[in-house]
Amino acid sequence: MKLDKKTLQRAGLGLAGLILFAWCLNNNKIVFRLLGTLVGMLAPFLIGLVIAFILNVPMRALERGLFRKARARGGRAAGAARMSSFALTLALLLGGAALISFIVIPEMGKTFAMLGKQMPAFLQRVQEQAKLLEAWLPQLQDLVQSLELDWKSIAESAMGFLQSGATSILGSTFSIATSVFNGVFNFFMGFIFAVYILFRKEHLAVQARRMLYAWLPVPRADRVIYVASMTERTFSKFLTGQCLEAMILGLMFFVSMTLLRFPYAMLVAVLVAVTALIPMFGAFIGCFVGAFLILVVSPIQALWFVLLFLVLQQIEGNLIYPRVVGSSIGLPAMWVMVAVTLGGSTMGVLGMLIMVPAASVIYALARENTERRLLRREVPADRYAGEERKEK
Repeated sequence: MKLDKKTLQRAGLGLAGLILFAWCLNNNKIVFRLLGTLVGMLAPFLIGLVIAFILNVPMRALERGLFRKARARGGRAAGAARMSSFALTLALLLGGAALISFIVIPEMGKTFAMLGKQMPAFLQRVQEQAKLLEAWLPQLQDLVQSLELDWKSIAESAMGFLQSGATSILGSTFSIATSVFNGVFNFFMGFIFAVYILFRKEHLAVQARRMLYAWLPVPRADRVIYVASMTERTFSKFLTGQCLEAMILGLMFFVSMTLLRFPYAMLVAVLVAVTALIPMFGAFIGCFVGAFLILVVSPIQALWFVLLFLVLQQIEGNLIYPRVVGSSIGLPAMWVMVAVTLGGSTMGVLGMLIMVPAASVIYALARENTERRLLRREVPADRYAGEERKEK
């Protein structure tokens, strides 16, 4: 290795990077505090990017569908097409919100009121079953009687907790109001930033490409643009497919539960549709909540509801999901489960939604790089093919 100027520069940059990494590990609290401050400063812009990405999916579909001819003419016609598609996108979102406000929410209010009326009878049945269980297992009664609880100290502890809680609530009122104001302000500024991005997205894309080709080698800039395009395409298809799949599944539950005269059809269908946005495990959360709600009315119907859920889940998993979502992300089921688990353990529900398309992009890039390296090294296919493929 020649010790020329470029080699010394690379060695110096590598050493500086190692020193900076070691400093970050030793001062991780300061680093996280600085990152939190930076994220707080950039919050309106990050929110705007998310809003722009979500709104761009239906807006782009409307531009390419309804306003394709006006968009092709360019000039003022293209501007009018963009304005019209943006207005229609907002109208669809506001219409969905109005539908939820005037139809779903009142129905859910009636459901909760009916549930409140039936809860005492359900608790009474539970107590009767508990008494029967005690009759069969007298050891439980002896165990309960053997427990010596100091109710006076428990009451004093509860009163002290309530008093301290009241003072803390009074002290945190100002901070809560400040957080709400900051959240509204960040969302408003983010929405304005998102509108600017949506109306100037081609111009911003050209600027980004100019910066890439100005500061990076041409092959590396091409690679960055390719990966960015794949990421945007995968996330858009996943968002569209996941929302469509959740709507279809919720409609299937509402129709089937209404025909079979299950209680709380609207509420359970909405719960299943909302939780189905979480890949793999989301619908089972809706099943658990729905089964509990129906259990309050009738245990037999709760059992039939679980059977209905298993049937509809099989239809959704084998017919709907592979066609609507599975083909859009191109990720095997095993890696979907890994992505959902890792995303949920790190960032909760948001991590589940982000990690699945991100894992799809990583999987596609890793597959391309692997195939390219195998071709470059001229490795025969029979060396890494499975036993079934060798037999064929």
